[in-house]
Amino acid sequence: MSKIRKILNKKNKSKIVCLTAYSKNISEEIDKYVDITLVGDSLGSVLYNYSSTRKVTLSEMINHSKSVRLGVKKSLMVVDMPFKTYTTKNIALKNAKKILKETKCDAVKLEGGKKIIKQVEFLIKNKIPVLGHLGLLPQSVKGKFKSKGKTTQEIKQLMSDALLLQKTGVFAIVLECVKTPIAKQITKDLKIPTIGIGSSVHCDGQVLVTDDLIGLNHTNIKFVKKFSNVKKYINSGLKKFAFEVRSKRYPTKKHSY
Repeated sequence: MSKIRKILNKKNKSKIVCLTAYSKNISEEIDKYVDITLVGDSLGSVLYNYSSTRKVTLSEMINHSKSVRLGVKKSLMVVDMPFKTYTTKNIALKNAKKILKETKCDAVKLEGGKKIIKQVEFLIKNKIPVLGHLGLLPQSVKGKFKSKGKTTQEIKQLMSDALLLQKTGVFAIVLECVKTPIAKQITKDLKIPTIGIGSSVHCDGQVLVTDDLIGLNHTNIKFVKKFSNVKKYINSGLKKFAFEVRSKRYPTKKHSY
């Protein structure tokens, strides 16, 4: 059974677990627990302190994805297509092929619905699996991030886009910051899985930025829960190292040639 078929088969059966990775060290750890490893363009803010994911380049995504691939053994590996890499269907295909060829990933993710449907359709027609993304679209946001599904127009658009993406052939859709009743309804209406981020427990799965949940990245975003605090352990090791160097306890003969 293909990895994508396994994701599709989880609909209404078991929750899908998805986390981000930007390097081999992290991907080989999360691969033990997740169904999907996502190389997100969130690496722009997490690693490079960019003010927007719009600044992330294709080469940055490819380089990090190559590293991530080394640690992924069982999960489905998906790579975000960065801003302006899928402005037309031909540009989208060229860049998606480049991503798949150079990173050996399993699928790509594009943000949007009707506005990019020709690109999504063209990729799928050319046998490139696509993960959809609706709701809050970081690549399209100028200013403050806001949840989606509050107005009648937003609700109508979300419902329409979700059905359109499903019809076009995406294997799942990320719903970011979509109001709970709307996320619940979309999940119910679709035959493909939804993966929520800030969109309630009613989605078929959940995704978070790994650096956020392990406490490595400081954030006040509402949907982020800190499941561990690795900074505490990092600081402990650094403190011991600094102490042993200054007190001449390290390196000993054991650690010297």
